[in-house]
Amino acid sequence: MSKNNGKGAKGEFEFPQPAKKQTFSEMIYNPQEGTFFGRTGKSWSQLLLFYTIFYIVLAALFTICMQGLLSTISDTEPKWKLQDSLIGTNPGLGFRPLSEQTERGSVIAFDGKKPAESDYWIELIDDFLRDYNHTEGRDMKHCGFGQVLDPTDVCVVNTDLFGGCSKANNYGYKTNQPCIFLKLNKIFGWIPEVYDKEEKDMPDDLKKVINDTKTEERQQIWVSCNGHLGKDKENFQNIRYFPSQGFPSYYYPFLNQPGYLSPLVAVQFNSPPKGQMLDVECRAWAKNIQYSGSARDRKGSVTFQILLD
Repeated sequence: MSKNNGKGAKGEFEFPQPAKKQTFSEMIYNPQEGTFFGRTGKSWSQLLLFYTIFYIVLAALFTICMQGLLSTISDTEPKWKLQDSLIGTNPGLGFRPLSEQTERGSVIAFDGKKPAESDYWIELIDDFLRDYNHTEGRDMKHCGFGQVLDPTDVCVVNTDLFGGCSKANNYGYKTNQPCIFLKLNKIFGWIPEVYDKEEKDMPDDLKKVINDTKTEERQQIWVSCNGHLGKDKENFQNIRYFPSQGFPSYYYPFLNQPGYLSPLVAVQFNSPPKGQMLDVECRAWAKNIQYSGSARDRKGSVTFQILLD
C-alpha cells in the first residue's frame, strides 16, 4: 500500500471556492459576463420565446374547451332537468316576510301599536312584492281555469285579489292580523299532479275547501297551515287564504319565460294569541310533492313563528 495514501493527487479533496460577491449594480448588469439579472441576452430571448409559445398554446386549449362546453349549454333552459338535475323534482315551500337579520331567524315578532315594529315587516313585504306590483312592459295575460294556454304564456299574479293582505290594508300588520306569503321554488319543466278530491291525511278545513270548490277549479296545488306543535293547533280556527287556498296549475310549467313570476298564496292570521309564540307549519299538497316534517330533512313544507306583543 502506498505510504502517501493518495496525497500526490493534488486537489482531489479540495472544497469548492465561494462565489465572488457581487455588487448591486453587477447583479443588474455584469459587464465581465455580459449578463442582465444573471442571464445573457440570448438566454432571456429563449426564455421569453418559450413562455410566449406556452401561454399561446394554453390560451388556445382553454378557448377550445370553453367553446366545446358552451356549445352544449342553452341560454334558455338547463342542460340537466328534473330527475337528472341536482335540484330534483320536489319543489321547496318558502314564505315571506323573512328578516335579513339572521338573529331573528324565522320569527315574525311585532307590536301593532308600535309603528316602527310593524313598519319593519311592511317594508320587507313591499320589497318582496315590488316585481308583482310593477309589471309594465311585460307580455303577461290574465289566466283562468279551463282556459287554453300556450306553454310560453306568462300569467299575471293579481295582487288586487289579496283582500285583507293587500298593501292598502298594510298586510294586516297595523291591526294585529299579520299576513305571510307562500311561494313554491321554481323547477324548470315541473308540472304539478294535483289532488282533485280530498285525501284522508288532509286537515278537515282543507277537505271542506276542496269539496266546496268547483271541479274545474280544483286544479291547484293546495296549501294548509296549522300548528306545528300540538299546543298551537287550537289557535288556527280563524285564518284566511287569498286569492285561494292553493297555487293554480295554469302557472306551470316554469320554462324560463321572460317576466315569469311565481304564484303566491297570502295567509292571514286574524286572531293570533298575544304574548305567546305561535309555531306555524304550512304544507303544499300535490301528488308529486313529497312531504317530510323532519327538522333535518324538511320537504314540501315550511315553518315559522309569529309573536304578537
